[in-house]
Amino acid sequence: MKRCRYLFLVFGLGLAATFAPSILTLRAVEARAEDGIIFSRSTVAIETQGGARHVFDVELALTPEQRAQGLMFRRELAEDHGMLFDFGSERTIHMWMKNTLIPLDMLFLSEEGRVIGLAERTEPLSLEVISGGPARYVLELAGGTAERLGLRPGDRMSLPEY
Repeated sequence: MKRCRYLFLVFGLGLAATFAPSILTLRAVEARAEDGIIFSRSTVAIETQGGARHVFDVELALTPEQRAQGLMFRRELAEDHGMLFDFGSERTIHMWMKNTLIPLDMLFLSEEGRVIGLAERTEPLSLEVISGGPARYVLELAGGTAERLGLRPGDRMSLPEY
């Protein structure tokens, strides 16, 4: 009987060790998602006209639900992180800061990834419409990032893989 309990314990610990990393990863992803919305991640690089290159770890807002959620309710955003909104084609994009608790810099980008408009240090919780002209992408970064890195219209973003 003791041998049976021992085998069961060893087998059970083996199963737990096998599946623990998956369970922990799943919990971490679910904990980050607001309202059950999960964002994929990628990296993008912005090359300034002066030749500097800056890399950002971004969450991708690709679906209408992800774009509606955006960075709402976040209390912080690391200086090398952001969110990239892909609207699928160039169009006039209207953004706002409803339920967004931190100031953001919004870079409006063309189909080719060229910065065509910039809204810096947007006001948290504001319902004021923010637009940068016809664009396909909007890259949201922590407020003050554009000034700190010297990002300007004409700079170019590498297009993400997804």
